[in-house]
Amino acid sequence: MIFKHVPFVRVLAVSAPLVLATSLFAQTPEDEQPSFLSEVFDYDKAGPIGYLIMLMSVVAVALIIENFMTIKREKLAPPDLLDELEALFDGENFQDAVELCEEDKNYLSNVVGAGLSKLGHSFETMQTSIREMQTEESVKLFQKIGWLSLISAIAPMMGLFGTVTGMFITFGKIASSGGNVSPSVLAGGIKMALITTMLGLSVAIPVGIAFFTLRNRVIRTSTEINAITEDIFERFRAK
Repeated sequence: MIFKHVPFVRVLAVSAPLVLATSLFAQTPEDEQPSFLSEVFDYDKAGPIGYLIMLMSVVAVALIIENFMTIKREKLAPPDLLDELEALFDGENFQDAVELCEEDKNYLSNVVGAGLSKLGHSFETMQTSIREMQTEESVKLFQKIGWLSLISAIAPMMGLFGTVTGMFITFGKIASSGGNVSPSVLAGGIKMALITTMLGLSVAIPVGIAFFTLRNRVIRTSTEINAITEDIFERFRAK
């Protein structure tokens, strides 16, 4: 099974918006009763706001996949790079270590490179440079996943906006008819209100789960890499 080794939270976070995106292409034969999905993704019923929410779901899927693939220990601190840096430090080949950090840019190499840039200064100066770079790299990771937080916050608000728009249309029809209107005439506006609310929540909930999962991963991974870096430079404390 393709998701056998994938955490349930990741599957939920990616699959729910993906269902919204791919269902746009669902077709219902004319001789059959419209399905639930065809009703939801009918432009006349969902309206432009509903389709904007669907577009947000597509963006969310792309961001979730990209972040889950790039924000992990193997990408931010490749084991081969770490082994090579430790070997260079053990042999005191610091110039080669600097060149290696400049060639292979990632979280680990940027932090180690910042420390090596203060080589010859006091240990406290090196440590300050390292921690400043650690903070900068962590901020970059939080900025990457911050877009998911924005989408999870905007999606329900967009759904609420669609709800207000649908009710506005409904009451406008009631007012224009002098209060004498059949329920079928009002159904379109009410359905738009319900559909946009449902779409907004369907995007916000899984994207919010993905954001908090990635946030925890950023905290855990950056803490591990920071500890590794501190350990590498610990040899300069005595000097």
